[in-house]
Amino acid sequence: GLELSRKASKPTLSSTPFSLLYFSLQSLCLNPKIHYAVPCASLDFTLDLQSMDENPSIEEAENETVQISDGKELDTTEGTSDEEPYVGMEFESEEAAKVFYDAYATRVGFIMRVDAFRRSMRDGKVVWRRLVCNKEGFRKLRPRRSENRKPRAITREGCKAMIVVKKEKTGKWVVTRFVKEHNHQLVPIPTSGRRSMLLSQTPDEKDVKIRELTAELQRERKRSAAFQEQLDMVLREMEEHSNQLSRNIDDIVQSVREIESKRVALSQS
Repeated sequence: GLELSRKASKPTLSSTPFSLLYFSLQSLCLNPKIHYAVPCASLDFTLDLQSMDENPSIEEAENETVQISDGKELDTTEGTSDEEPYVGMEFESEEAAKVFYDAYATRVGFIMRVDAFRRSMRDGKVVWRRLVCNKEGFRKLRPRRSENRKPRAITREGCKAMIVVKKEKTGKWVVTRFVKEHNHQLVPIPTSGRRSMLLSQTPDEKDVKIRELTAELQRERKRSAAFQEQLDMVLREMEEHSNQLSRNIDDIVQSVREIESKRVALSQS
């Protein structure tokens, strides 16, 4: 007699080869309402806003490790309050303090720079951070390699504006110092949910490039999130389609077995 035994194997998403995924997307047409356009590949890297050829001054660095900015990218979508920093102001985290001062800087009219920090001697975690105006300090003078090389514009003017935040035993970050006054003109520009890039009167080419790259990174991160969401939806639809195929094949196998059973019964009667 005819014997048919076929069981559909359920593909796992983690083991599905990229070629099979591509073929499935092109041929199965799982759901016409899904758009399979891929916005962009995922971008996940950070940009260090600290100029590597300039050496900011460090205050009260005794018995603790003091380093320059760790280069973490700031989330500037929040912290747009009109409140002004003050000594004793508390934040839930170091990142929250950065976001707040960055939004304050944008509103007032200068660019924040993540400056020095100190680590705990006990566990190595950051416990002290200084946030300054990008015109803080002065550029370290170096011998020019070529007389024909165009000198870079001067962007640091010795501005003293800053806040210093320190992590307390409670886990909160507290403002321990706030210097409001700037020694240069401020250019306030309103924001609309993200950091506005402020143009100084004497923009340095490197600072301008950093602004452009930061804005591009923000756009690519949004596109990457959209891509991930669409890809997850496609994979879910593929899994549902695979389950449906498995059920259909099981039904076919069962029907064939029933037909074969009836045929055998008729032949024996």
